[in-house]
Amino acid sequence: MVEKEKNSEGFIPKHGGYRNLITYQKAEIIYDGTFYFTKRFFNKYDRTIDQMVQAARSGKQNIVEASMASGTSKEMEIKLTNVARASLEELKIDFEDFLRTNKLPIWGKDHKLVTRLRELNKIPNANYETFKKGIENESPEICANVMIGLIAVVSFLLSKQIKSLEIAFINEGGLKERMTKARLNIRNKGR
Repeated sequence: MVEKEKNSEGFIPKHGGYRNLITYQKAEIIYDGTFYFTKRFFNKYDRTIDQMVQAARSGKQNIVEASMASGTSKEMEIKLTNVARASLEELKIDFEDFLRTNKLPIWGKDHKLVTRLRELNKIPNANYETFKKGIENESPEICANVMIGLIAVVSFLLSKQIKSLEIAFINEGGLKERMTKARLNIRNKGR
C-alpha cells in the first residue's frame, strides 16, 4: 500500500495514487487476462464472458474508486476496497468452475507451477507481459490456474489493505474528526 502524504494546508489528506498500489497493478493484469481468456475459451454469445469481464472490471475499478474516495471517507474507502475483493472472489470461482466443468485440475499450493507463479508475483512492477506465458498458454488448465493464482494474491493483499485501513481509521479517525481538529487548531492560533 502507498503511504499517503499529510496535507499541511487542510484536513483532506492527499489521496488517489491508485496506480502505485500493487493491488491495482495486479487487478489490471487480471482484467486484461480475463478479457483474453473469455474471448479465447468461451462461445461468442456466452453470458459468462460478460459476467467474468465485469467482475474483473469491478475489482479493478473499485480499487480506483476507493483510492479516490479515501480523502473524504474512510468508510467508503473500506467498503469499496471490500467490493473489489468480493468481485475478484466471484471471478476466481468462475475460473474454478471453468476448470471443474472441463475436468481440469485446480492446482494446489504445492504444484510446481504455483511455485513459479509465486516467483513471478515477487517481481517489482510486474505487468501483463510478466505473466503472458501463463495467461496465454495453449493449455486452458495453465491459463485458468494462473488467473486463479493472480486473483488469490490480490485478494490476500486487499484483505491486508482493509485491515490497514481499519487500523488507520481507529488511530486517526475520519473526516469529521479531522475537520474538528483543523477548526480547533485555527481557533487556538487566534488566541
